[in-house]
Amino acid sequence: MTRNLTVGMGAYQAGTPDTRFLASLAPMQTGARFAVHVHLFYFDMWREFADRLSELDIEFDLFVTVTKYGDRSDELRQDILGDFPDAVVVFMPNHGRDIFPFVHLVNAGLLSRYDAICKVHTKKSPHREDGDVWRDHLVSGLMLGSETSAHLDAFLADKTASIWVADGQHYNDTAWWGSNQKHTSDILSKVEIPFNKDRLSFPAGSMYWLKPQLVATIKGLQLTEYDFERELGQVDGTYAHAFERALGYLAEDGGHSIVQTSQLKGAPVASDARKPSFVSAFYLPQFHRVAENDAWWGSGFTEWVAATSAKPNFKGHAQPQVPGALGFYDLRQTEVLGEQAKLARAAGIDAFCTYFYWFDGQRILEEPIDRLLDQTDVEFPFYLCWANESWRRNWDGMSGEILMPQSYGDGFEETLAADTAVYMRDPRYQRPDGVRPRFVIYRPEDMPDPEGSIAKLRQGWRDAGIGEVELGAVLFHVEGEHVFDPDLLDFWVEMPPHNLVKPRNYILGGPEEPQIDLKPTAGFQGLVYDFRGVIANSSSVEYTATLPKNTIAGVMPSWDNTARRGVQGHIAWGANPMTFYQWLRDVNEQRLETSYGEELFVNAWNEWAEKAMLEPSAQYGDAQLRVLSEWT
Repeated sequence: MTRNLTVGMGAYQAGTPDTRFLASLAPMQTGARFAVHVHLFYFDMWREFADRLSELDIEFDLFVTVTKYGDRSDELRQDILGDFPDAVVVFMPNHGRDIFPFVHLVNAGLLSRYDAICKVHTKKSPHREDGDVWRDHLVSGLMLGSETSAHLDAFLADKTASIWVADGQHYNDTAWWGSNQKHTSDILSKVEIPFNKDRLSFPAGSMYWLKPQLVATIKGLQLTEYDFERELGQVDGTYAHAFERALGYLAEDGGHSIVQTSQLKGAPVASDARKPSFVSAFYLPQFHRVAENDAWWGSGFTEWVAATSAKPNFKGHAQPQVPGALGFYDLRQTEVLGEQAKLARAAGIDAFCTYFYWFDGQRILEEPIDRLLDQTDVEFPFYLCWANESWRRNWDGMSGEILMPQSYGDGFEETLAADTAVYMRDPRYQRPDGVRPRFVIYRPEDMPDPEGSIAKLRQGWRDAGIGEVELGAVLFHVEGEHVFDPDLLDFWVEMPPHNLVKPRNYILGGPEEPQIDLKPTAGFQGLVYDFRGVIANSSSVEYTATLPKNTIAGVMPSWDNTARRGVQGHIAWGANPMTFYQWLRDVNEQRLETSYGEELFVNAWNEWAEKAMLEPSAQYGDAQLRVLSEWT
């Protein structure tokens, strides 16, 4: 570690400046791939853990939480720093046992950047005669001295495993429920994982190695000190006990697994996964004020107003969604585009497919991209998608009062080609095939004469000196009025959830009785469908056989347009970092080879009012970007 940090929590309370200070420490720029968290309740056991830590054959950052007990706590901190001068030492109240201290570090973002995190604690289990033997087994099965690195390599190579426990610590029997069902169900609802009292699989003993997408999902639970009961010597039925059982559900969500130490011995190292040749993400430029929105929606309206106005529609519904690291930005500040592009590059995104609002020559929301042209030092790889829908008051582009009509006057193609050529001349405008600038039409079938307009557009770009353009379109879920031969376009883009939600996927609001009791709020009239089912549909032959042969495979990290439609919202239930990871794995293994140019498209970078965003959020931090980076 490169910084010597100690943190005295004193009388800790969630949400105090202490929490914000912890968050300011992350991420630690040490280069270590792994982190170890040790929680010390029994102070006399530090020497045992210090010896085991010193024997590890890996570089790691050490985080130690200490239950605060007067002067002895200060003495222990000095002992810890004497053994490991760069350790982060945090005093915690005697609350939530070893679970809440770990959750607290997760919530602060301190553990977000590591390839794997080990959690251990001073377990004595005084209610068990074999408490010391059990602890030694739990710890020695995870800290294997000179064999730790090899086991970690095998763990990380297994793309389906998300948690590693000592042998015998994967409990897979409902006999272990005890009195923990209610709390477990409550915890799972926070990240939209179905509870099933007839299934229980979990890591017993609360010591394990975790992968980062699981750590991010724990952050998404948004647990606080107040979720955990006071310590009164309980041996079952607390929120900490329920967390232990819920962790099994989190670990196995989206087709993942829990592995034990002996399963990693001699495990084959996975071959490198197929990587997309080019990754695009839809980009929304609406995060700034314009006169039209002031007139239609009220003074000061931006997309942030829409996003933060959302209200929960059912138990555990994580709304509203608010931004993380980038904050409530204004895209008229061009440096924000540079910050977004830096995050995108780190996650493997090659370009933003930026919406272009053009109505027979009239522009709206053009200021961010136009200012970019004047700021040549801002790295922002982009190309345009003409969002050729009329703007309507109910947001769906298909019904309701028309605010700005999309018409197609005579000669619109030549004018559109000339107006977009300005951007195509910018060196940051993307040419994924290395030659042709790319342009996407959102709904080509809305044009009165698609065949003629496509030909005229292509000629218009030639006349403007651009030459040939790689022209594509979005596969929309409703067929337009003017169907044409899909081969007239160079490519098509999948844009989930379009076309991927089947009647069998509805949880609430569909043709059948609700599959899960989400306890919807009064008046809810929307649709809730299973995100995991959508993932399965995307790779099914039933679906892929309907796609044009030149289709770019698409994914989405989540979807929920409650911010736009309120009680009539459409919601993909079950979207979290674990399930997003599964979708990317499925696409890379089953779809990428036949995807146009072996490309990948993500919906979207920043559709906050539809909860389709890769950008860092308060709930999951930068987890979706980190998950994407594993497959790009």
